[in-house]
Amino acid sequence: MSPEIALLIMLYLGLVSLAATVKAIMDRDLVKAIAYSAIQSIAYAIMYALLLAPDILIVYLAVGAGIYPVLMLYAVSKTRRYEEDGSE
Repeated sequence: MSPEIALLIMLYLGLVSLAATVKAIMDRDLVKAIAYSAIQSIAYAIMYALLLAPDILIVYLAVGAGIYPVLMLYAVSKTRRYEEDGSE
């Protein structure tokens, strides 16, 4: 792969991860925020693959896109929904 193509792919993945991070922070639905966080982790993992760091890639996929979202979804499932009522 030529360096120019690799650089363009890295730029695109960087923008995808930045957009996913902003969406995860701004979204009020916790499940969607967890999904955006997983998308960001997958984008970073692909960037590590392009940088030829397979050891970091494997760990990042296992933790960032596997264990962390599952634990967060489990934690969210154990909570109750609370919404403020406008009438006092």
